[in-house]
Amino acid sequence: MSRVQLIDPKTANGERKQVLDQIQAAFGTTPAMFRAVANSSAALKSLWGSFGALGGGSIPAKLGEQIAVAVADRNACEYCLAAHTALGRKAGATSEEMTAAQHGESVDPKTAAALRFVLKLVNERGQVGDADVQALRGAGFDDEQVVEIVAHVALNLFTNYVNVALAVPVDFPAVKLRRSTA
Repeated sequence: MSRVQLIDPKTANGERKQVLDQIQAAFGTTPAMFRAVANSSAALKSLWGSFGALGGGSIPAKLGEQIAVAVADRNACEYCLAAHTALGRKAGATSEEMTAAQHGESVDPKTAAALRFVLKLVNERGQVGDADVQALRGAGFDDEQVVEIVAHVALNLFTNYVNVALAVPVDFPAVKLRRSTA
């Protein structure tokens, strides 16, 4: 059971309702995570705006979802792991690619470099060095994409923390946590 009320979009009003209506239109439903975050209009606007902004960024949707599952698995966020695995499949990733991403792995060298960086960023709480950023550049990422990778991690940390701390019920098909320690 959620530790906060899940806001009912039908009874929401004002800005909260406007954003929840946009989410409903985008997903065909209003996922529980957004209903939990809707307790704060400011947090809901920030979250939805970040998803929209990064969705239109230079990082492809598939890589964004692979980043999300790597971060979710590392933080034991069953909600985000389930949601982003489903979204990754919609973005063209195979089941095998999404499972590998949970471990921070990929057969694609560029994706593998991004996932290694992402997990180091999470594990070291942002304390990465010049060589880590240079490894991304060496894999073919430009500075815009490097910054967006960090932004994807930050957004996913926010959603992981919301879902884990507030015990938001998972409303996507469950995916088994792998919790690698690399």
